[in-house]
This record gives sequence, structure tokens and C-alpha cells, in this order.
Amino acid sequence: MNWKNETLQKQESILDDLQQLISIPSVLDESLSTEEAPFGPEPKRALEWLLNEGEKAGFTVKNVDNVAGHIEMGEGEELIGVLCHVDVVPAGGNWTYGPFDGTVKDGKLFGRGSIDDKGPTIAAWHAMKMVKESGLSLNKRVRLIIGTDEESGFRCVEHYFQKEEMPTVGFVPDADFPIINAEKGIASLIFSQKMKNKDGQLQYFKAGDRTNMVPDLAQAQVRLNIPDVLDRFESFMNIHDMAATIVEKDGDAVIRVEGKAAHAMEPDNGVNAGVLLASFLNKVFEEGDSKDFTQFILDAFGNETRGHYLGLAYNDEVSGDTTLNAGIITYDEETGGQIKVSMRYSVTYPYEEKIATCERRMTDLPFDMTVASNSTPHHVDANDPFVKTLQDVYTSYTGEEATLLSIGGGTYARSLDKGVAFGMLFPGREDVAHQADEYVYIEDLLQATAIYAETISRLACNQGEGEKE
Repeated sequence: MNWKNETLQKQESILDDLQQLISIPSVLDESLSTEEAPFGPEPKRALEWLLNEGEKAGFTVKNVDNVAGHIEMGEGEELIGVLCHVDVVPAGGNWTYGPFDGTVKDGKLFGRGSIDDKGPTIAAWHAMKMVKESGLSLNKRVRLIIGTDEESGFRCVEHYFQKEEMPTVGFVPDADFPIINAEKGIASLIFSQKMKNKDGQLQYFKAGDRTNMVPDLAQAQVRLNIPDVLDRFESFMNIHDMAATIVEKDGDAVIRVEGKAAHAMEPDNGVNAGVLLASFLNKVFEEGDSKDFTQFILDAFGNETRGHYLGLAYNDEVSGDTTLNAGIITYDEETGGQIKVSMRYSVTYPYEEKIATCERRMTDLPFDMTVASNSTPHHVDANDPFVKTLQDVYTSYTGEEATLLSIGGGTYARSLDKGVAFGMLFPGREDVAHQADEYVYIEDLLQATAIYAETISRLACNQGEGEKE
């Protein structure tokens, strides 16, 4: 079957469906949450739209409590899962085109979700439709599993798999091509200060709102005389080439420092404004709780992001370095300092051993450490026949080597017993997910649809998992 030709013939329908799905502003709205719409009305409406399309096309359809659902075809005991999501992050401002209009311009389709994840969802959906319409005899079932809360914590698929069958194998079109077969573990660590000597130097400190982002802004109110430190402050900020201000308020100095945002999976791509501000304050503080706070930040996160000081560092060949991002840093005169950290740890990480090492090191430090949450690593062996099949499909359709990738982020693949992320952002393309003027190249959308049709047909028509015909 020539899936490329089939996809080209379906281009108008594919684009029309994507525009319709984009037109639904399916952003989480817990203020409007009800029992019938747990994540708000719009994510529910997007789910219902896609399930209705499946029903009209003659597929087996199921809505699971309005948080997730599936569209299924084929027969057999084994189940091939394709996991997508129809929720999106807020549109934000500064769009050239309407974020929910689905504007086609210069070979691109613009709109919130066009690349994350409504475009890939429509590609997978039309791939399933083409396989069904081809009349191929399937000896496995294929299920498009649709979530509505991927952007805010995977509650949708967690609920779904409490009630529904786990696929034998599956792929997630919500990341990069070629294939991501390893996702690091993600642990949330909280470092809380042991207050001993309330010195009154630091009134408050605040940097960051989310642990999965490098803070790009930090602010502190400090009891000091601005003329005494102004020259040192300006020199410090000039060295680091970052914007900053220092102003007087109620006899104190209010200092604001800008950094550079980046994803927590690689903190070195950003500049942590909280760490930067703490490193300056540490130079002017006298001994006491305030200096203990800034000194710990400087020791633990000031010079490296790999966790050496805390005893958490580790590296393996499958997934590389363990990384730590101090994403939320706060200080209050009464309760002291707190640092919330996102740790992305390697696939073979000796988790219990490393956490125990960190806890022992904290004994002699002015902070305690607790683990707030932990999502274990996800990995499918490079030699697994399932992975080999996806590699073969990708190479046959692109002419490029299907390199296996590891990421510090998390996709729905980690919800599967055996699953990988498979597209649909092609190598060399700019990642515009979550940005203003998010778009997908139309040629990439069609290419991915053909790749997914080939993948589904191979996986669902063969007797052996991942084997070629």
C-alpha cells in the first residue's frame, strides 16, 4: 500500500479536521470543573468531537468518564496503543494569527496545539482511518487513546488505565522523530531550611513558579544600605550580563534579577535567576539564617546542575546525566528557606541508594530533604523487535537513520508497559510547542500520517510483534 499517495488524496480532509479540532480552546479550567467535565468544558468538548468522528467512521468508541477515551479497530487478543492528547496550554498573547483559527499560510497551519498535540493526533487518527478503509486484515486491535490532561499532569491516562486494558505495545506521537525509547525518571525534591538564628537580613525571597522550568525572574527584599553595595551589585550583574534593578523600599533594598528560562530537563540551557541573586546576596550577608540560605543554594546549585554536592550525581550510556533544576526558591522570615527541585534521573539510576546518600549529607547541612513525588524512568530496549519495526518504517519513509533518543521530559509513553515516543517533530524543525504562533508544516503533517499508517499496518497485520511481513 502506498500510504504517501493515500495521504495526499486525504490532504483536504486532514487539514479540515485539524482546523476543527484547533477551533476548540481545550485549555484546562478547574474553576469550571464539574463531575461531567473534570478538567473543564473545553477539554471535554475536544474529546467528544474526536470520539464522535470515530463513531461516524464506524469504529468502536468509548468515553471513559469524560477524562479520556478511545477509538478502536481490528480483532485479536493483542492491542496496539496510540496515545494522544487534545488538551492544550493557554494561548497567551502576541499571536499573528488567531490561536484557535487554524490559519493556513506559507505551507504551515497555525494554531494552539498544531504541533502539540492536535496535529499529531489528527495524523494518527487519519492513519487509522486509511488502514481501515484499505481493507487490510488485522489480527490485532488498534486503539487510539485520547487524553485531556496531558499538559497538567497525566491525570487522564492514570484514570483511564485504572479502568481499561493496557496495550501490548504502543507509541506516542507527541515528541520528536525518530524514536525516543528512554525517558528519565522525574522526582520532585523539597529542601527545607532548619532555622537557628533569625538574623533579619533577608525579609523575603522568591524565584520561579514551576519546578519544570528554570526561573527567569527572582526578587528579594533585604535589610541593607543601597549605597554600601551598589557598586558591587552593578559590577556583579555586568559580569553575568543579566538585567537587574535595586531600589529602596521602607528602608530596605528590593533587588530584582532576570535570568533565562529553559526546560528542567536541561537546566544548563537557561540562567537560574534565583541562583544568580542568591550568589550575590551571599557576598554581602553576615553569618546567620540568611547566609545559610544563600550559601546552600550556592553550594548545591550555584556551580553545577548535576547534583554532585548533594550526592545525587549519576550518568549512564542510555540516558546521560542526572540533572537537578532548582525551579522554585523561596524564603520567609518565619519559616525560612525552601527550594523545590525537579530531578531528572538516569534510566539505570540507583534511586534508593542515591536518595539515602543525600539524606545522610543533609545531616550536617542547614536543610532537610524530602521526596514529594517520584515517577520512575521508562525504557524500551534498543533491540526490541517493536523498536526495530519503528526504525525500519522511519528510515524507509525518510531515507534517514532512525537514531534512538533519550529525553529528560515525560510523555504518555511512560504510562505504557512497553511504549515509545514516535514523532512527530522532524529533525531540524524548530520546536514551537507552547509558543505564540505555534504551527505545523503541512508537508510534515502529511509525512507523519503516512508513517503512522505504515506503522499501524505493520504492527497490526503481523503474527509476531514488531516483525515485518
